[in-house]
Amino acid sequence: MATDSHAAADFYTTRQGIVAARLLRERMIALWPSLTGQSVLGLGYATPYLRLWREESARCVALMPAQIGAAAWPPDRPGQACTAEEDALPFPDLCFDRIVLVHGLEAAEHARRMLREVWRVLKDDGRLLVVTPNRSGLWAHWEQTPFGQGQPYSPGQVGRLLAAALFRVERRDTALYLPPLSWRLVLRSARLWERAGRKLAPGLAGVTLCEAVKDVYAALPITPARRRRVVLAEAA
Repeated sequence: MATDSHAAADFYTTRQGIVAARLLRERMIALWPSLTGQSVLGLGYATPYLRLWREESARCVALMPAQIGAAAWPPDRPGQACTAEEDALPFPDLCFDRIVLVHGLEAAEHARRMLREVWRVLKDDGRLLVVTPNRSGLWAHWEQTPFGQGQPYSPGQVGRLLAAALFRVERRDTALYLPPLSWRLVLRSARLWERAGRKLAPGLAGVTLCEAVKDVYAALPITPARRRRVVLAEAA
C-alpha cells in the first residue's frame, strides 16, 4: 500500500526523516549541482527535495498523484503544488527541463503509463531522476517510513521499466545505508554508515537513484520494408 502525502510530510518532520532527506539531497545535488533558469517538476512526494533548486529554477512545481493526495507546498509562499492522475499529467508536451520522481514509482498504480506521461512532458534534451526503495535494502521492509510503502525495485527492474518507457539510464547512485531506526546514536553516525556502506555493501543501499534521458531514437518509427510485387500466373 502506498503512503499518503500527509504521512510522508509527518515523517520528514521527524529526526529520522530530516537525516534521510539530508543524505538523499547530498546525492541529488551531486548529480544536478545547478538548474539555474530551468523548469523543474517534482512528481510523487518530492517537496523535501525540490528545495535544492526552488530558488534558482525558472519554475518549480510539485505534483502529487491523486492516490496519495496533495499537501500544500511551500508553506511560506503561494502554492506551487497540485494533484492529478498519474497517467494524465496536466501539462503540455515538452514542458520541463528536469523531472525528479520521489515516492512516486513505488506508489504508482500504472507505472508504465505514468512514465510515458513523464516522457511526454519532458523536453527532448531533458533529464529524469528516479529515486526508488531498493528491494535488497532494509528501508524497503520498514513500514514506518515512506520508503517501506508500495512496491520496491531492484536497479535492474528500474532500468527495464525506464527502457520500456523509452528512457535510457545514464547514471546511477545509492543512498541510505544506515539502518531505518530512529535511535539517536544511529542518526548521529549517519555519514559513517554512508561511507562504510558505499565501500563494503553497495547492494544494500536503502534507495537507488537513476538519472535517465529520453531515448528519442527508440521512438522513431521503423521504415517499413519494401513490398515486392508478386505476379501469379494462372495455369491454362
